[in-house]
Amino acid sequence: MPSPGRATIADVAREAGVSKATVSRFLNHRDTLLSPDIAARVERAVSALGYSPSPMAQALKRGRSRLIGLVVADVTNPYSVAVLRGAEQACQEAGYLVMLFNLGNDSGREREAMAALASYQVEGFILNTLGRDPDAATEATRQGRPVVLVDRRHSGMQADFVSLDNAQSVQMALAHLQAQGWRELLYVTEPVRGVSSRAEREAAFREACHQSQQGGVGPALAGQTFESHEALPEAPEAPMQALMSALQALRERAGARPAAVLSSNSVVTLRLSAAMARLGWQWGRELGLVGFDDTDWAPHVGPGISTIAQPTHDLGRLAASCLLERLRGLTLAPRQILLPGTLLARGSSQALNPERL
Repeated sequence: MPSPGRATIADVAREAGVSKATVSRFLNHRDTLLSPDIAARVERAVSALGYSPSPMAQALKRGRSRLIGLVVADVTNPYSVAVLRGAEQACQEAGYLVMLFNLGNDSGREREAMAALASYQVEGFILNTLGRDPDAATEATRQGRPVVLVDRRHSGMQADFVSLDNAQSVQMALAHLQAQGWRELLYVTEPVRGVSSRAEREAAFREACHQSQQGGVGPALAGQTFESHEALPEAPEAPMQALMSALQALRERAGARPAAVLSSNSVVTLRLSAAMARLGWQWGRELGLVGFDDTDWAPHVGPGISTIAQPTHDLGRLAASCLLERLRGLTLAPRQILLPGTLLARGSSQALNPERL
């Protein structure tokens, strides 16, 4: 009698009255080593039991799993989903499958994620994580598998790196706001410490504002930054109130100078829009706005939110391509690939009336 559940090679051998080695020869197309009678018995047993060999087991016998491990900080973030799609498409075209591990924004699980995926014999890793776990680099070295980093660098990890050109994108956003007449700026970001992409954007914002004030060409930009935190369960209104207060302070500080906000990502943009609604304000009227990440809902909020669109699909494909090149034996020094963002101007940053300048 076959075992309950999925049939095994032992069940086939028992049904056919042969050894497991004989069944293995048949399955590996070495039936020329078998007599026609034995080959026919094994074939009938395979058919009767509905047996199919495990793709994983077959791959491991060949020394290749054809699996790529992808670790993301937060699968609910539209950015991560878009990168995943691009990476998955490139992997599928090359005959690989992607295994996903979602950290749920718990940076302390990065090493655990890599160890878990390694247990499934993934051939390499694509990491789109916070980059705060110091043990992740150690785990990558221990695994001896190639790694490609997306968006966020890991201290001490020598690996290919694929990302948006953050400095170029910030400069483009601020040049647009300045051209539209906005002068007093507030940069709103999630906590910066330990996350390279956030740090790069904040540094670019500060540098651009400084250069504007030193340049002496046209009205200067004045900028400050504000860290927007996740709502705390014990005080859900406190973070929103802090964000509303920051927007009110921006208008007060600006006085007669038109004020605008640069948002570091779509998560922050959504919080900002909620704060604006609470205040009864509208983008493009009380405050201007440009936000990183172009989401499906951005054109439909107020007059439409101006965004810096990231080439997320291309970033995912490039990350997968870099990893596949390493798996094929490429031994170049770690590469850094930065892609430009695209400005999509909408009503939230529209040109101001001349009397407001």
